[in-house]
Amino acid sequence: MASHRRPKQPSRTRVTVLTATAAAAVALSSQAAHADPKPKKEDVKSEVDKLYEQAEQATEKYNGAKEDQEKLQKEVDALQDKVARGQGELNELRKGLGAVASGQYRSGSIDPSVQLFLSGDPDTYLDKAATLDQLSGKQAEQLKTIADKQRRLAQERAEAAGKIKDLSDTRKALGDKKDEIKGKLAKAQELLNTLTAKEKEELRKEEEKKQGQSRSSRGNERPDLGNDVPASQRGAAALAAAASKIGSPYVWGATGPSSFDCSGLTSWAYQQAGQGLPRTSQAQANAGTRIGSQSALKPGDLVLFYGDLHHIGLYAGNGQVLHAPKPGASVRYESINNMPFQFGVRV
Repeated sequence: MASHRRPKQPSRTRVTVLTATAAAAVALSSQAAHADPKPKKEDVKSEVDKLYEQAEQATEKYNGAKEDQEKLQKEVDALQDKVARGQGELNELRKGLGAVASGQYRSGSIDPSVQLFLSGDPDTYLDKAATLDQLSGKQAEQLKTIADKQRRLAQERAEAAGKIKDLSDTRKALGDKKDEIKGKLAKAQELLNTLTAKEKEELRKEEEKKQGQSRSSRGNERPDLGNDVPASQRGAAALAAAASKIGSPYVWGATGPSSFDCSGLTSWAYQQAGQGLPRTSQAQANAGTRIGSQSALKPGDLVLFYGDLHHIGLYAGNGQVLHAPKPGASVRYESINNMPFQFGVRV
């Protein structure tokens, strides 16, 4: 006879455990489905390149702010020295006039107008021209000299105060740009750290291929530059100086001799050739005659890239540019077509 017993039901405890386990499994599956996937190598490279370009843009602004800071500091120092000297001269003039007044006082004949001057503002006194008649010619001349000196000192102090405020603002801008650059570079490094050693090696090989360079040359050997004639003897000297620094690392804000940023290399190279250049790529864009087409460029010409002119190098001939490319790279030759060419400058 068949049994009519009902099947045994699982205990409440067992049901709770099974339910919790199933819920956890579902949660983990859901998290795995929604977890951010590991970024692709190509996406990492694209984002890193963008960050490096932004860092270089900020670097050129940093260079400009630093140049402004150095200029302002010199102006402030000169004005403060001038004010100090002027105050010393003023003190001597007052001392001389005071000695005259003391002599008059001892003789009981101190001039009322001198007494007025010594106890108040000489400008107020000078405005009352009628009182000049009461002065000797020498005393009147001394009083006018003192008043003029006071006015000049007041102007110089006001000018110095304005320069000091400009200097403070520039220092803040400098610090902000420094923080921005460091932030961009740190973020780029963070992205690169997500790649495997194999992926990093693949990126390195891809970049070498793009540059048309073999691993053995590492960009240190001068490519075939054809029969291009240098723009000038000075241009040839600047190009030779830059070539002597091939392999030196790109470091933002650096002007040599062991590391460079893009405009740091070009300004250093021309300095070795006896020609001073402004510090930033944007300022160097106005350092000579502009050359609109690549075909008209000659070795030694400056070459500007990107719409905001934040990158610069030296034309090396045969479609090659010698430059400090970007963070993580070294001074090297590269095709001029690897970047958006704007124009050249013949210094």
